[in-house]
Amino acid sequence: MPQPATSTAHNIGSPIHEVQVRLVRMPLAVPTAFATRNVTARDFVLTKVISAEGAEGLGWTYAGNLAGEVVREAAVTLFAPMLLGKDPLMIESLWESMYREALLHGRSGSVMRALSTLDISLWDLNARSAKLPLWKYLGGHKDRLPCYASGGYYRPGKTVEALADEMSGYVEAGFKAMKMKVGLRSMTEEVARVHAVRERIGPDIKLFMDANNAWPDLFTALPFLRRFEPFLPGWIEEPFTPDDIESHARLVKETTIPVATGEIENGRWRFRELLEARAAHVLQTDVVCCGGITEWRRIAALAASYGVPVCPHAWHELHLPLVASTPNAPLIEYFVDNSIIMTRPLHDREFRPVNGEITMTNDPGLGFLFDEETLKKHGTTDWIRIK
Repeated sequence: MPQPATSTAHNIGSPIHEVQVRLVRMPLAVPTAFATRNVTARDFVLTKVISAEGAEGLGWTYAGNLAGEVVREAAVTLFAPMLLGKDPLMIESLWESMYREALLHGRSGSVMRALSTLDISLWDLNARSAKLPLWKYLGGHKDRLPCYASGGYYRPGKTVEALADEMSGYVEAGFKAMKMKVGLRSMTEEVARVHAVRERIGPDIKLFMDANNAWPDLFTALPFLRRFEPFLPGWIEEPFTPDDIESHARLVKETTIPVATGEIENGRWRFRELLEARAAHVLQTDVVCCGGITEWRRIAALAASYGVPVCPHAWHELHLPLVASTPNAPLIEYFVDNSIIMTRPLHDREFRPVNGEITMTNDPGLGFLFDEETLKKHGTTDWIRIK
């Protein structure tokens, strides 16, 4: 793939000269539903951090369904000016400064997503400047990453048979694990969906279930999970609202199904609460919202001290180098149907699994550049330049 002409070793530590921010809005051809909401478009806020010698580091964050302006403005107004003139290798210092600025404006949500994309850009800049792939710059652990196929969404007119066809197709493509949505329909309908999928994929394929915060309490959730248990799910994801740590902790004790959560949590302190409460068997820490690569690594190390794995949520293009450099990160989530997640057009290359595994690239940094045609087509504005 083409590499920036400035990704040479002598650029390491060159001061930050410019920050660029851009909002890209990707409409979904078919609106997609899960247990708690519908999605009609994906907003992504893209960032570049550029050194005085011209080296560029890239990053992006998911900004929700038609709400990207909030994240963009946080990146432009709060954080980008703080980076100018600074040494990009001082990532811990830069992260702390940005986080302190976030204290009055929001230590989670849109503000933390803006911080996250700039932190990702800093790591990418430093790895590219060192002419190293980011996963090795972080300290490589493995170069082949098992993936699970993520799908099983609710769509208008989609039958149980069509769902089973979809999931069995992932087996035919070589995946040894996959995930489906649950929680939107009645108990009878949901059991029929899970039963049909398990029957088609066989007993040896891992089947994860994602409830997307479907149930209000343990009283409501437990009857569903008791009915799901015979189908041996690999985990139940986000059964409750993320604030209800107590229900997660009680569910861990009440079902044989492992509990996974944390995809919209941020900061090591919140994850410490989950771990201390023994409220999850698996953390799904997401680099685009938890505080970027700097904080993601802290959370993964914290989880390791509790013997808990981290299987990050979505966005495999960003999570590949993190999983490849983290011993307690065993799996990558991969969306075969890109019309749901819409990240593939953002990049100038694809990271595609073969027989359910992705082999890591040795290209510098994250290993991709932004696709200019996509930016022209879906960018809400041109790049906003802060310098």
